Amino acid sequence: MARPRQERAEITRQAILDGAAIAFDRHGFGGTSLGDVVRNAGVTKGALYFHFPSKEALARTLIEEQFRVAEGISATVGSGVGGGLQTVIDLTHRMTHGLLTNPRIRAGIRLIIEFGSFTDPDASPYDVWIDTLRTYLTPAQQAGDILPSLSVPNLSTFLVGSFTGIQVTSHVRTAREDLHSRVIDLWNLLLPGIVPAHRIAHFDPAGSPACRTELGLAAGAPAAAPATAD
Repeated sequence: MARPRQERAEITRQAILDGAAIAFDRHGFGGTSLGDVVRNAGVTKGALYFHFPSKEALARTLIEEQFRVAEGISATVGSGVGGGLQTVIDLTHRMTHGLLTNPRIRAGIRLIIEFGSFTDPDASPYDVWIDTLRTYLTPAQQAGDILPSLSVPNLSTFLVGSFTGIQVTSHVRTAREDLHSRVIDLWNLLLPGIVPAHRIAHFDPAGSPACRTELGLAAGAPAAAPATAD
Protein backbone atom coordinates (compact mmCIF):
# COMPACT_ATOMS: atom_id res chain seq x y z
CA MET A 1 0.00 0.00 0.00
CA ALA A 2 2.90 2.35 0.69
CA ARG A 3 4.04 2.34 -2.91
CA PRO A 4 0.71 3.48 -4.45
CA ARG A 5 0.53 6.26 -1.84
CA GLN A 6 4.05 7.36 -2.70
CA GLU A 7 3.23 7.29 -6.40
CA ARG A 8 0.09 9.38 -5.87
CA ALA A 9 2.05 11.82 -3.73
CA GLU A 10 4.67 12.20 -6.46
CA ILE A 11 1.97 12.73 -9.10
CA THR A 12 0.49 15.47 -6.91
CA ARG A 13 3.91 17.04 -6.36
CA GLN A 14 4.58 17.14 -10.10
CA ALA A 15 1.14 18.64 -10.76
CA ILE A 16 1.89 21.38 -8.23
CA LEU A 17 5.21 22.15 -9.91
CA ASP A 18 3.51 22.30 -13.31
CA GLY A 19 0.84 24.61 -11.95
CA ALA A 20 3.42 26.83 -10.30
CA ALA A 21 5.52 26.93 -13.46
CA ILE A 22 2.56 28.19 -15.50
CA ALA A 23 1.81 30.89 -12.94
CA PHE A 24 5.41 32.04 -12.43
CA ASP A 25 6.07 32.04 -16.18
CA ARG A 26 3.05 34.27 -16.80
CA HIS A 27 3.09 36.55 -13.77
CA GLY A 28 6.49 36.30 -12.09
CA PHE A 29 7.10 35.69 -8.39
CA GLY A 30 5.41 38.83 -7.08
CA GLY A 31 2.37 38.46 -9.32
CA THR A 32 1.69 34.83 -8.41
CA SER A 33 -0.39 33.72 -5.43
CA LEU A 34 -0.63 30.23 -3.98
CA GLY A 35 -4.29 30.37 -5.03
CA ASP A 36 -3.09 30.66 -8.64
CA VAL A 37 -0.89 27.59 -8.17
CA VAL A 38 -3.72 25.57 -6.62
CA ARG A 39 -6.10 26.46 -9.46
CA ASN A 40 -3.56 25.60 -12.15
CA ALA A 41 -2.55 22.34 -10.47
CA GLY A 42 -6.08 21.18 -9.60
CA VAL A 43 -5.13 20.35 -6.01
CA THR A 44 -6.11 21.57 -2.56
CA LYS A 45 -4.11 24.06 -0.52
CA GLY A 46 -3.54 21.30 2.01
CA ALA A 47 -1.88 19.17 -0.65
CA LEU A 48 0.27 22.11 -1.72
CA TYR A 49 1.46 22.81 1.83
CA PHE A 50 2.18 19.10 2.37
CA HIS A 51 4.79 19.26 -0.39
CA PHE A 52 5.91 22.90 -0.28
CA PRO A 53 5.83 25.07 2.86
CA SER A 54 5.87 28.37 0.99
CA LYS A 55 5.77 30.13 -2.37
CA GLU A 56 9.52 30.67 -2.10
CA ALA A 57 10.10 26.91 -1.67
CA LEU A 58 8.16 26.33 -4.87
CA ALA A 59 10.19 28.97 -6.66
CA ARG A 60 13.51 27.52 -5.47
CA THR A 61 12.53 24.07 -6.68
CA LEU A 62 11.65 25.40 -10.12
CA ILE A 63 14.91 27.34 -10.31
CA GLU A 64 16.76 24.06 -9.75
CA GLU A 65 14.77 22.33 -12.53
CA GLN A 66 16.75 24.10 -15.25
CA PHE A 67 19.95 22.33 -14.24
CA ARG A 68 18.45 19.05 -15.43
CA VAL A 69 19.24 20.22 -18.96
CA ALA A 70 22.87 19.35 -18.25
CA GLU A 71 22.18 16.01 -16.56
CA GLY A 72 23.59 12.98 -18.33
CA ILE A 73 25.79 15.04 -20.65
CA SER A 74 29.45 14.09 -20.48
CA ALA A 75 32.24 16.30 -21.76
CA THR A 76 34.42 14.21 -24.05
CA VAL A 77 38.05 15.23 -23.87
CA GLY A 78 39.46 15.90 -27.30
CA SER A 79 38.80 17.98 -30.37
CA GLY A 80 36.06 17.68 -32.92
CA VAL A 81 32.29 17.38 -32.66
CA GLY A 82 31.46 15.80 -29.31
CA GLY A 83 34.36 17.42 -27.48
CA GLY A 84 33.97 19.66 -24.46
CA LEU A 85 33.47 22.84 -26.48
CA GLN A 86 30.83 21.28 -28.73
CA THR A 87 29.15 20.03 -25.56
CA VAL A 88 28.82 23.63 -24.39
CA ILE A 89 27.49 24.72 -27.78
CA ASP A 90 24.93 21.91 -27.64
CA LEU A 91 24.04 22.85 -24.08
CA THR A 92 23.09 26.39 -25.14
CA HIS A 93 20.79 24.93 -27.78
CA ARG A 94 19.32 22.47 -25.28
CA MET A 95 18.57 25.34 -22.92
CA THR A 96 17.05 27.28 -25.81
CA HIS A 97 14.84 24.30 -26.65
CA GLY A 98 13.80 24.07 -23.01
CA LEU A 99 12.86 27.75 -22.93
CA LEU A 100 10.70 27.24 -26.01
CA THR A 101 8.99 24.01 -24.93
CA ASN A 102 9.12 23.61 -21.14
CA PRO A 103 7.16 25.94 -18.82
CA ARG A 104 9.24 24.81 -15.85
CA ILE A 105 12.45 25.99 -17.46
CA ARG A 106 10.84 29.27 -18.55
CA ALA A 107 9.57 29.83 -15.03
CA GLY A 108 12.93 28.97 -13.50
CA ILE A 109 14.76 31.40 -15.78
CA ARG A 110 12.25 34.18 -15.08
CA LEU A 111 12.63 33.56 -11.35
CA ILE A 112 16.43 33.62 -11.59
CA ILE A 113 16.32 36.99 -13.33
CA GLU A 114 13.87 38.33 -10.73
CA PHE A 115 15.81 36.94 -7.75
CA GLY A 116 19.18 37.89 -9.23
CA SER A 117 18.41 41.51 -9.94
CA PHE A 118 18.28 44.70 -7.94
CA THR A 119 16.70 43.78 -4.58
CA ASP A 120 18.43 41.08 -2.49
CA PRO A 121 20.29 39.57 -5.49
CA ASP A 122 21.02 35.83 -5.54
CA ALA A 123 24.03 34.90 -7.68
CA SER A 124 24.00 31.18 -6.88
CA PRO A 125 22.15 29.93 -10.01
CA TYR A 126 24.56 31.87 -12.23
CA ASP A 127 27.48 30.41 -10.29
CA VAL A 128 26.16 26.88 -10.83
CA TRP A 129 26.03 27.42 -14.60
CA ILE A 130 29.49 29.01 -14.62
CA ASP A 131 30.92 26.02 -12.75
CA THR A 132 29.11 23.64 -15.11
CA LEU A 133 30.65 25.28 -18.18
CA ARG A 134 34.08 25.21 -16.54
CA THR A 135 33.86 21.41 -16.22
CA TYR A 136 33.38 21.17 -20.00
CA LEU A 137 35.72 23.93 -21.14
CA THR A 138 38.71 22.99 -18.97
CA PRO A 139 39.33 19.66 -20.76
CA ALA A 140 38.61 21.39 -24.08
CA GLN A 141 41.44 23.83 -23.42
CA GLN A 142 43.73 21.02 -22.30
CA ALA A 143 42.98 19.25 -25.59
CA GLY A 144 43.91 22.36 -27.58
CA ASP A 145 40.41 23.37 -28.62
CA ILE A 146 40.53 26.68 -26.72
CA LEU A 147 43.39 29.13 -26.93
CA PRO A 148 45.82 28.61 -24.02
CA SER A 149 45.99 32.35 -23.36
CA LEU A 150 42.34 32.47 -22.32
CA SER A 151 41.01 32.13 -18.78
CA VAL A 152 38.42 29.34 -18.68
CA PRO A 153 36.65 30.83 -15.61
CA ASN A 154 36.40 34.19 -17.38
CA LEU A 155 35.16 32.56 -20.59
CA SER A 156 32.55 30.58 -18.64
CA THR A 157 31.35 33.73 -16.90
CA PHE A 158 31.16 35.57 -20.23
CA LEU A 159 29.13 32.78 -21.84
CA VAL A 160 26.59 32.64 -19.02
CA GLY A 161 26.17 36.41 -19.13
CA SER A 162 25.94 36.44 -22.92
CA PHE A 163 23.31 33.71 -23.07
CA THR A 164 21.29 35.43 -20.35
CA GLY A 165 21.29 38.70 -22.27
CA ILE A 166 20.52 37.05 -25.60
CA GLN A 167 17.55 35.11 -24.28
CA VAL A 168 16.09 38.13 -22.49
CA THR A 169 16.41 40.25 -25.65
CA SER A 170 14.91 37.48 -27.76
CA HIS A 171 12.04 37.09 -25.31
CA VAL A 172 11.23 40.80 -25.46
CA ARG A 173 11.61 41.16 -29.23
CA THR A 174 10.22 37.89 -30.65
CA ALA A 175 8.87 35.81 -27.74
CA ARG A 176 12.08 33.78 -28.21
CA GLU A 177 11.12 32.64 -31.71
CA ASP A 178 14.56 33.65 -32.99
CA LEU A 179 16.54 32.37 -30.01
CA HIS A 180 18.20 29.42 -31.78
CA SER A 181 19.32 31.79 -34.54
CA ARG A 182 20.69 34.28 -32.02
CA VAL A 183 22.61 31.50 -30.27
CA ILE A 184 24.12 30.48 -33.61
CA ASP A 185 25.15 34.11 -34.09
CA LEU A 186 26.80 34.06 -30.66
CA TRP A 187 28.95 31.09 -31.55
CA ASN A 188 29.77 32.26 -35.07
CA LEU A 189 31.05 35.52 -33.62
CA LEU A 190 32.78 33.95 -30.62
CA LEU A 191 34.53 30.86 -32.01
CA PRO A 192 37.20 32.74 -34.05
CA GLY A 193 38.27 34.52 -30.89
CA ILE A 194 38.57 31.47 -28.63
CA VAL A 195 39.51 28.53 -30.87
CA PRO A 196 42.80 27.99 -32.73
CA ALA A 197 42.15 28.73 -36.39
CA HIS A 198 42.93 25.24 -37.64
CA ARG A 199 40.33 23.71 -35.29
CA ILE A 200 37.34 26.01 -35.84
CA ALA A 201 35.86 23.84 -38.60
CA HIS A 202 35.47 20.98 -36.10
CA PHE A 203 32.72 22.83 -34.25
CA ASP A 204 29.16 23.49 -35.36
CA PRO A 205 27.52 26.65 -33.98
CA ALA A 206 24.09 25.19 -34.81
CA GLY A 207 24.68 22.14 -32.61
CA SER A 208 26.14 18.72 -33.23
CA PRO A 209 24.21 16.32 -35.52
CA ALA A 210 23.10 14.28 -32.49
CA CYS A 211 21.87 17.40 -30.70
CA ARG A 212 20.01 18.70 -33.76
CA THR A 213 18.34 15.33 -34.29
CA GLU A 214 17.29 15.09 -30.67
CA LEU A 215 15.85 18.62 -30.63
CA GLY A 216 14.42 18.54 -34.16
CA LEU A 217 16.59 21.41 -35.40
CA ALA A 218 17.60 22.15 -38.98
CA ALA A 219 21.21 21.53 -39.96
CA GLY A 220 23.52 24.50 -39.81
CA ALA A 221 26.80 25.30 -41.47
CA PRO A 222 29.90 25.12 -39.26
CA ALA A 223 31.78 28.34 -38.68
CA ALA A 224 34.33 29.10 -41.38
CA ALA A 225 37.94 29.14 -40.24
CA PRO A 226 39.84 32.42 -40.67
CA ALA A 227 42.21 32.68 -43.59
CA THR A 228 45.27 33.00 -41.35
CA ALA A 229 46.63 29.87 -39.75
CA ASP A 230 47.13 29.51 -36.03
